[in-house]
Amino acid sequence: MKKILLIDDEDKLRLLLARVISAEGYEVYQAGDVKSGVQMIQNQEIDIVLSDVRLPDGNGVELVKTIKTLRPAIEVIIMTAFGKIADGIQAMKNGAVDYIVKGDDNDKILPLLAKTAERSQLSHKVKRLESLVGNKFSFDSIIGISRPFREILALAKRVAATDAAVLLTGETGTGKEVFAQAIHYGSGRADRHFVSLNCSALGRDIIESELFGYKQGAFTGAMRDKKGLLEEANGGTLFLDEIGELPLDMQAKLLRVLETHEFIKLGDTKPTKSDFRLIAATNRDLKLESANERFRNDLYFRLNVFEIHLPAIRERREDLPLLVDHFLGHFCAQTNKKNLGYTPGFLKTVQTYEWLGNIRELKNAIERAVIISDGKLTSECLSPDIQNHRSYRNPQLSAFSMASVEKLHIQKVLNYCKGNKSETARLLEIGIATLYRKIQEYRITVETG
Repeated sequence: MKKILLIDDEDKLRLLLARVISAEGYEVYQAGDVKSGVQMIQNQEIDIVLSDVRLPDGNGVELVKTIKTLRPAIEVIIMTAFGKIADGIQAMKNGAVDYIVKGDDNDKILPLLAKTAERSQLSHKVKRLESLVGNKFSFDSIIGISRPFREILALAKRVAATDAAVLLTGETGTGKEVFAQAIHYGSGRADRHFVSLNCSALGRDIIESELFGYKQGAFTGAMRDKKGLLEEANGGTLFLDEIGELPLDMQAKLLRVLETHEFIKLGDTKPTKSDFRLIAATNRDLKLESANERFRNDLYFRLNVFEIHLPAIRERREDLPLLVDHFLGHFCAQTNKKNLGYTPGFLKTVQTYEWLGNIRELKNAIERAVIISDGKLTSECLSPDIQNHRSYRNPQLSAFSMASVEKLHIQKVLNYCKGNKSETARLLEIGIATLYRKIQEYRITVETG
C-alpha cells in the first residue's frame, strides 16, 4: 500500500482530500505546515507527497528541494492556486513529478496519484534490481580466505574509492573481470554504466567503431548514429580486457582519449567528451611487450597507475574448498539437483591438480561433475586428464640446462626474500608478471616467511 503525505494548512480541504484518497486504498498522512511535513518524511516511509505551495512557515516550491535532499525516491506533486502555474513549473524544475491547479484540476488528482504511484513502484523496483546487481558484483561476492587473496582484495578495495586507472594482470581465468566489476561497484560510479570490451575478440575496424561510435553515413552500412563504448561509459567505468592485444594505432588513439577525455566519432568533425574511469586487464607482461615495441611505452605507463596482480589458483590452494562449495551449490541449483556433496578423494584430486586454466577451468570441471553424478562427487566425475594429471605435467629439467640454472637462481632469490615476489622481481630485474610466469613454468615452490 502506497503512503501519501498531504501538506496543506486548510484543514477542511485537507481532511476531505484525505478521505477521498484513503477510499482509493492509499495510506494517508497529514501535515499542516512545512516543519511537521518534514518531520513526517523523516519518520515514515512516504512514497508520494501532495503539497500546497503556500504554507504558514514556508513555500511548497522550495520544499520540493528539501524533500529530494532528504528522500530522493519520494515523488512530489504540487498544488498551486489558479494563476500561479509558474509555481508548478518551478516546482518541477526542483524535482516535482507534476503539478495541479487547485479548484480546476480536482478531478485529475486521483488519476495523477495512480500514475505517480506506478512511477514510484517502478523506481523502487529499479533500485532493488540495482542493489541486487551491486551485491552480485561486490567485493563480498568474491570468494577466498588465503593470504594472497586477502592482499589483492585489500588493494582493490583501496583503489576502488578513487578514480585512478587500474591495470589487472594475471593468467587467463584468474577472475580479472570479476575484480573489475567489484572495483566499479565499490566506487562512487556504481550507479552508472560498467561497459566492457574484449580487445582480442574483434578486428581493428570493429574495435574502433565499438569504442568511438560513428555518425550515420560514416561508412557503408552505417544507417544511423551509434554511441560507442567511450560515450556509454560516461560517468561510469570502461573495462578493456586483453588490452595487450590492442593494435598499435588504436593504442595511440586510446592514449589521446585518456589524456583529454575527448574523442571524435567516425564520420564526425566535433569532439565528444566522456568522463570515465578505465580498468584494463591483460595476461601479458606489458613492460616486456613495450620493451619489444609490441605495446606503446607511453600507454603502458598511463595504464599502470595502480597494478593488481591476480594470483593463479595454485598459489591460493587454501581457497579451493570454498570455490568448490560455491560452484557445486550453483550448478546443483541450476540442474535442479540437491546439494550432492563430494568425497575426500574428489577434493584431494582437485587440490593436487595444476589448474592452469585457473578458476574458469575449475568452474567447468565442477559443472561437468555435477551433470554426470547422481550422488556425491567422486574423482571419477572429473575428466580423465584431471584424474591422471597428464595435461600439464612438465618434463624433468636437465641439471645442466640453462633453465635448470634459472630455476635454481629464482628459487634462491625467492627464499632470500622470504617469498616476497615484488622484492624478488626487483632483485632479479624482471617484471612481476615475468616472475609469476617463471614460477608457473618451473613449478617453483614459494615459501613465505
